[in-house]
Amino acid sequence: MSEALYTTRSTVAKIDGLHRRATLEDGTALEMGVHGPIKAHYGLDSQPDLPLPVDYLVAAAAG
Repeated sequence: MSEALYTTRSTVAKIDGLHRRATLEDGTALEMGVHGPIKAHYGLDSQPDLPLPVDYLVAAAAG
């Protein structure tokens, strides 16, 4: 098996409920949680509107 070309170092911390904060190696912070129809479906109206983790994956793939 060949060597990895790149290794990312990041952390994910639970802030409150479903709210998570990911911090990348360069210090960039990303807030994650739930929004829209997902909140409504699961009755999570008390949660703040935040992008889903998959929203960041889709954006990264499109970039």
